Amino acid sequence: MGLEIHLSAFSNLQPGNSETKSSRLLSISDLSIVYGSGGGDVYAVDRANLDIESDKFVTIVGESGCGKSTVALAIIGLLAAPPARIQSGRIEYKSVDLLSLVENERRKYRGTEIAMIFQEPLTSLNPVYKVGDQIAEAIVVREERKHNPNRVVRSEIMQKAYDTRVTSFPSRIQMPRRNLSSLFRDEILDALKIVRIPDPDQVIDRYPFELSGGMVQRVMIAMALAQKPALLIADEPTTALDVTTQAQVLKLMKVLMDEVNTSVILITHDLAVASQVADRVIVMYAGDLVEDAEVYDLFSEPLHPYSKGLLSCIPSGSKDNVKLNPIPGTVPDLTTLIPGCKYAARCPYVMEICRKKRPTLTEVKPKHRVACFLYGT
Repeated sequence: MGLEIHLSAFSNLQPGNSETKSSRLLSISDLSIVYGSGGGDVYAVDRANLDIESDKFVTIVGESGCGKSTVALAIIGLLAAPPARIQSGRIEYKSVDLLSLVENERRKYRGTEIAMIFQEPLTSLNPVYKVGDQIAEAIVVREERKHNPNRVVRSEIMQKAYDTRVTSFPSRIQMPRRNLSSLFRDEILDALKIVRIPDPDQVIDRYPFELSGGMVQRVMIAMALAQKPALLIADEPTTALDVTTQAQVLKLMKVLMDEVNTSVILITHDLAVASQVADRVIVMYAGDLVEDAEVYDLFSEPLHPYSKGLLSCIPSGSKDNVKLNPIPGTVPDLTTLIPGCKYAARCPYVMEICRKKRPTLTEVKPKHRVACFLYGT
């Protein structure tokens, strides 16, 4: 009964809405990531397996600390090592194993093929450079890698761009000079218009601190899209925004996915967010992928007990006497390898096999995978 009430909050979902022609863009196989710490190794991601298809909007949901952002950083190659280290696995982008590449080769994919929007936009932009100059930097990188990844001979406009750069401060980091945006002004304005920023002619010459949180987040999206990536990763992009602005940004991302032919991976802990934009939802718990389904199937008929528990915690939005049903217990200590299901201690359906053997993520319905012994896995 409670689940049916909560589903009323997701009445926009209809079966079959996410059906689009697609092909595999990214494949993650047996990925395990460990963080070293003074208290022992933390097993942040444990043998994860998932595929991301072209022209899909995929959300990864779960509690804080379940490994969502770690997966995203591993894809784009920004894990801090140490303390993070990849114990095993493959991350194949267009059939190329990114983990097998050296850093110089990896840079050819970062930004131009796979871009990322971070959680705090103001900390991702340089406060002393104007918005237009920072978007221009993204365009410079894109054009350089597109036309000449080995940097031997540059086109005239690329040479002009590099003539305006200095390397004296800080060391080893090339900083943009002001007015770099003049070389790409038309393209920058187009990028700002795509993300529906009003008065782009004024915004291009403003500093990040002169813009609202929602505007800065749109600028970050514009920067990412300026590099024309095939895959865009957004890590909690609306956390610091008010509800109205959050809805606008999410709607914008959904529209842009179709306009610029970019697949999206959205990292979020908010199931309501996932319901509004996703074609497919992946649920993570304590470093494990526990359920993977199309959005309507997940919200109408969740299979994993953890997914059911998350949905039962969502307020219905109406005045009634129905109490929320919080999930009992706590997340297990990830410094210890657990032989069975990590959700067993909190699960109302736990069986003896759950404590001894780990369930595998298995397709039990068309396009619906779950890791749970209730379904024979």
